Amino acid sequence: MRVLVTGADGFIGSHLTEALVRAGHDVKAFALYNSFGTWGWLDRCAPDVRGNFQVFTGDVRDPFGVRESMRGCDAVMHLAALIGIPYSYHSPSSYVDTNVSGTLNVVQAARDLGLQRVIHTSTSEVYGSARFVPITEEHPLQGQSPYSASKIGADHIALSYYLSFGTPVTVIRPFNTYGPRQSARAVIPTIISQIASGMRSIQLGALTPTRDFNFVSDTVAGFMAALECEASNGQVINLGSNFEISVENTANMIAQIMSADVTWVSDEQRLRPAHSEVERLWADNSKAAALMGWRPQYGGLQGLRKGLTETINWFTEPANLSAYKPDIYNV
Repeated sequence: MRVLVTGADGFIGSHLTEALVRAGHDVKAFALYNSFGTWGWLDRCAPDVRGNFQVFTGDVRDPFGVRESMRGCDAVMHLAALIGIPYSYHSPSSYVDTNVSGTLNVVQAARDLGLQRVIHTSTSEVYGSARFVPITEEHPLQGQSPYSASKIGADHIALSYYLSFGTPVTVIRPFNTYGPRQSARAVIPTIISQIASGMRSIQLGALTPTRDFNFVSDTVAGFMAALECEASNGQVINLGSNFEISVENTANMIAQIMSADVTWVSDEQRLRPAHSEVERLWADNSKAAALMGWRPQYGGLQGLRKGLTETINWFTEPANLSAYKPDIYNV
């Protein structure tokens, strides 16, 4: 298939671009335009993939560029979004513009151009703190941050095009993806990068919330499965490991793997407002298994340890660690 990936320059998007190329698809990677001519993580993509995909630079907030990027494509995998929660507290309008209006631009162009598949990326943050566990796709949506509220809006815009016009939209809802290339605004990279840089008093936010961590190759496999599954049209599908662990226990596991004697220091600027913190996330992934045959390869405690080890190995490579600033709080 001729596949457009928006947000291809980002963490998950760059891994997905690589996987699509390796699977034999004709890939067009949509990267955020900048005058430096950089393509984000695509600049460091795997050697076997480099040069085997087309790059389109633009901005999903612009409907004309989005439409142009989609011409001649069979499918679009829409990952472009603003995702940092702390940044959404002081710049919420940019989240509405990028996440809601950007998604509208994508589904409208897909409808007009007659694309066969539209895979829209959601987030487990739309569920807010779990009211029941494991969290199924029927769990109420709770916008506990401007970011999560914007993603709720984006999800409904995407699904409305399926319900109103028959646009073949699937909503993929990943839980807490981690792995190589992730931004240090996320908890796992911020722990690893601080320890790897020699720090032993590790600055963190809340330690008690639980998360359902999903290794990036599992998330990418879920996107690939959705692309091939027409039965997923009009569906919302969780991608999670069906395993819950606290931030503190995750941090302790990382320190153990890295053989580091560290202390955890609560940094007030890293704490979310009390009612905005998502206290518990734990995915029910049975729908993904039943509908698409997807199952995580890094599930459970042992799977998490394996994924963390691979992530640590990547971050501790000097060339990779040099791309991060562990001594500052990255929003």
